Amino acid sequence: MHPTDTAAPPVTLASPLELACGVTLTNRIAKSAMSEQLGSRTNDTTPELLNLYRRWASGGPGLQVTGNVMVDRRSIGEPLNVVIEDDRDLDGLKAWAEAAKSGGAPAIVQLNHPGRQTLRSVSSLVVAPSAVRVNIPGTPFPKPRALEVAEIEDIIERFATAAEISVRAGFDGIQLHGAHGYLISQFLSPLVNRRDDEWGGDAERRRRFVIELARATRAAVGPDKIVAIKLNSADFQRGGFSEEESLEVVRLLGEEGLDFLEISGGTYEKPAMMGATSRKMSERSAAREAYFLDFAAKAKQVTTMPLMITGGLRSSSAMTDALDDGIDIVGIARPVCLEPDLPRRLINDPGTVARLKPIRTGIAKLDSPADLWWSNIQLRRLGAGKEPRRALTGWESIGHALVRDGINGVRRKRS
Repeated sequence: MHPTDTAAPPVTLASPLELACGVTLTNRIAKSAMSEQLGSRTNDTTPELLNLYRRWASGGPGLQVTGNVMVDRRSIGEPLNVVIEDDRDLDGLKAWAEAAKSGGAPAIVQLNHPGRQTLRSVSSLVVAPSAVRVNIPGTPFPKPRALEVAEIEDIIERFATAAEISVRAGFDGIQLHGAHGYLISQFLSPLVNRRDDEWGGDAERRRRFVIELARATRAAVGPDKIVAIKLNSADFQRGGFSEEESLEVVRLLGEEGLDFLEISGGTYEKPAMMGATSRKMSERSAAREAYFLDFAAKAKQVTTMPLMITGGLRSSSAMTDALDDGIDIVGIARPVCLEPDLPRRLINDPGTVARLKPIRTGIAKLDSPADLWWSNIQLRRLGAGKEPRRALTGWESIGHALVRDGINGVRRKRS
């Protein structure tokens, strides 16, 4: 009698994944978050936003993650972000959830607070753990005011409220945006968090904010909904949030029962999430397309949370290699601005490679914002029922964004 072979089948892009909360992703490709800038002037949902997510849902991702939903109308990242403070737009949120899930896969809301990364023209309240300005020459970001303890506690409650309303609207959970230099990142960073109270000082007190957010949002959504986080592997800045500190945060969040961790990196000051070069990114990560592959290998040593990597992945073969390396979910964002049906093609054809090319302006410091604005214009086209504009240049994107954000900032102040 031969022993029964009980080896698990190989994980492929088509494999489902059941999370600890019980929600099942229909495959291993997630549409990762991008800031759509398709909210209304009053920061509510719009038909264009629904059109965009319905289009993406039809493309076959195993999970959809919304972009940059803010928790305080006084502090937003961009003029047309959606904000969830209460249930005033509950019907619109229900329609958004229905559109995002129309392909049969779950969808979650990415919750965020910009902290100091906001413009005075769009936010009446510019705050941070400490009064430390964004360190970019000629920055449009004003110097923030340091948060009072009562305000920190209020922000935590705002995240919890937004999480509860999100699941009441029909979303399958939430993701905390703890990366890219926004407020959660600011609390974690010793460069920005210079407090000497229970919310800052040593590494343990700097990470208290994210731990309390994880607990509050889990209590708000219950045990059967997704609570996830997007976290920096590092800030890639001397004296900033380090890889070692990040790994300890990963370990602790795993103990809090989060459902998955999306790994990213960098800030507006050092935009590693856009593929900016860094000594922290090895040649191996670059060759394998995934920006944060090395950190993921280290994270697997400290947590059993499923891991998701986003950034740089362009081909079905590289994504399959990432799964072979133990990654649980692969995220794609900017490629689906140009090819909304890309997830299905990546699963069905192992030779598929995204057609997205880097957006270049000839001025290195402008390439990252030009890339972001290029993506945003394509999202607006998709939301309007149009096809993406493949020939759009970086300089055209910058000009369009400057005009649009200026007009929207003035309109927001007048409304």
